[in-house]
Amino acid sequence: MTQKLDFWQYTRDPLEKVVALITRRVLGEGERVLVVTAEAQQRAAISRELWQAGPESFLANGEAEAPGAERQPILLSGDLAAPNGASHLILADGVYRDSEGFARVFLLFPPEAAPEARQAWRAQDGRADIERAYFAQEDGRWVKKG
Repeated sequence: MTQKLDFWQYTRDPLEKVVALITRRVLGEGERVLVVTAEAQQRAAISRELWQAGPESFLANGEAEAPGAERQPILLSGDLAAPNGASHLILADGVYRDSEGFARVFLLFPPEAAPEARQAWRAQDGRADIERAYFAQEDGRWVKKG
């Protein structure tokens, strides 16, 4: 199975809005999501944004360690455990982690983390099981660069 690995460099929108954009698309495809960041405060901010996405379009989510986590379409966690059976993974803290078992992985990073993202990109060179893409924000839109 080939894993899609997307590198998303956000510049205009805050991280929380980028996570909401991606999760909305993934849920629209009928899939589940795991959002990983080692920072508890960042997980809390992402959760608030997902719940406040709008009265008719809020994105239900919970912590991976909470009771009933397996029923949540979106889980937030500090590690790669996905009790909800997520097929999509968002690495929200900009730290690449090997992530076997996920169909698609999104590595989100700000401009100041670009050197680490480039290093993660290069580490995938020659892998037949990884399909990479790079996206950047330009004039308020997401543009595929590579």
